Amino acid sequence: MKPHTYQFLVGVFASMGSVLFGYDLGVIAGVVGSTSYAELFKANAAQNGAVVSLFTGGAFFGAMFAGPAGDALGRRLTIMLGALIFLLGGAIQTAAQTINYLYAGRAIAGLGVGFLTMIIPVYQSEIAHPSIRGRVTGLQQFMLGIGAFLAGWISWGCFINMTNDGQWRVPLGIQNLPAIILAALILLFPESPRWLVDHNRADEGLATLAKLHANGDVNDPWVRAEFAQIQETITFEHEHEAKSYAELFKNPSAFRRLFLACSIQAATQMTGVSAIQYFSVTIFAQIGISADEALKYQAINSILALIAQAMCMLLIDKFGRRPTIIVGNLVNCLMFVIATILLALFPPDTNSGNTAGWGFIIVTWLYNISFSFACGPLSWIIPAEIFDTHTRSKGVSLATMTSFAFNTLIGQVTSIAINDIGWRYFVVFAVCNATNAVFFWLVLPETKRVPLEQMSTVIFAPDAPWIVVGKQSEAYRAAAAAAGVDPKDIELKKDVV
Repeated sequence: MKPHTYQFLVGVFASMGSVLFGYDLGVIAGVVGSTSYAELFKANAAQNGAVVSLFTGGAFFGAMFAGPAGDALGRRLTIMLGALIFLLGGAIQTAAQTINYLYAGRAIAGLGVGFLTMIIPVYQSEIAHPSIRGRVTGLQQFMLGIGAFLAGWISWGCFINMTNDGQWRVPLGIQNLPAIILAALILLFPESPRWLVDHNRADEGLATLAKLHANGDVNDPWVRAEFAQIQETITFEHEHEAKSYAELFKNPSAFRRLFLACSIQAATQMTGVSAIQYFSVTIFAQIGISADEALKYQAINSILALIAQAMCMLLIDKFGRRPTIIVGNLVNCLMFVIATILLALFPPDTNSGNTAGWGFIIVTWLYNISFSFACGPLSWIIPAEIFDTHTRSKGVSLATMTSFAFNTLIGQVTSIAINDIGWRYFVVFAVCNATNAVFFWLVLPETKRVPLEQMSTVIFAPDAPWIVVGKQSEAYRAAAAAAGVDPKDIELKKDVV
């Protein structure tokens, strides 16, 4: 098997943790929108918001704990721990007899997902060759899309074919299957070679690096060069770089990376994606579309998202991170402007669901294609690759916590806001997408194909300017382009990496 193929397949398996998160994103709309759920729990808008937001609130703390766990236990054991925690929460949710049990299950399952979504892109970035790193870490969003795809169609099928509690218990119970497989098999896969070297297990690190990049040949020239660079970088980091969360704020280069990673995750949530995913039934009702039709259209939406995420994985290492995320946010903004106008002009009492309704559906599909190609995958790719080995786990942990904090906010307020102010709520997301594009144009550097060990010396050098446009940044942009690994390099032609 070619090394690139092996790296990709390892990344695919690890991304089963992302399937859990994606499945929940897709399944919860069907749960809170089902008639049997409403009859059993008689939940109001605030309680439905809590059902949604407790999951992401739990994930916030999971991401926080995953940082230290990833450093202490290793990437694989942290993934297994997250899967086991998720299983506990998933079982409680599925068997819930009161809404309080459902709250508890959602929070515990969220805790497990927080572990997984934080540590998986870190693991993927550390095992992948620079020329395919974007593709491998982009699996986080793609597998999230797989989960949403499965949830969308399962939820719709249960909604139209069941009238008892199985309408929502079956979809919730199915999400435990990927967690069982992940927890059972993750230790059969290689540990991060960078983590092994960082924990005084250099021989194991070299052997793992060779297994990943040269079919086990520890004397391969690229493996030897990469191993030497990893050792040199980690030695320097141990002496000079962040040794605690506090140092991420004290070291200027580390803080710049932390600021970027947290900003990307916050900005991604403020694109409005979670509002649409969590409350599609409520949102589609604003324009006169029934619950079963809304779930069907969201299921179709999940297919479009998968196609867009697959295209991102194929093209992101060619197009680059910076232009993709800027253009993606601009397209998102345009789609939200159109959707807001449709919601304002054609409320349910106008009986225009067949005309304006289809316009709204198509706009949400186009929005989802844009988000799934650009903002979604890059929110995981960029934070996972910009930190050095010694700060990556901590930095990605804080960035993922930021994502879940904003996700929790959106989950809690969306149902209430739609009930109180209707279409005006969506103006917020149109504005946020526009400001996201301007912000990334100013501060986001291009990192495609730059080796992880060169991020600190090339793109995030201590004297590198924060504003990346203008003449002051020209030298750094040129250095970053020169540091990038070309997929047509001799090593790749010989398939030795």
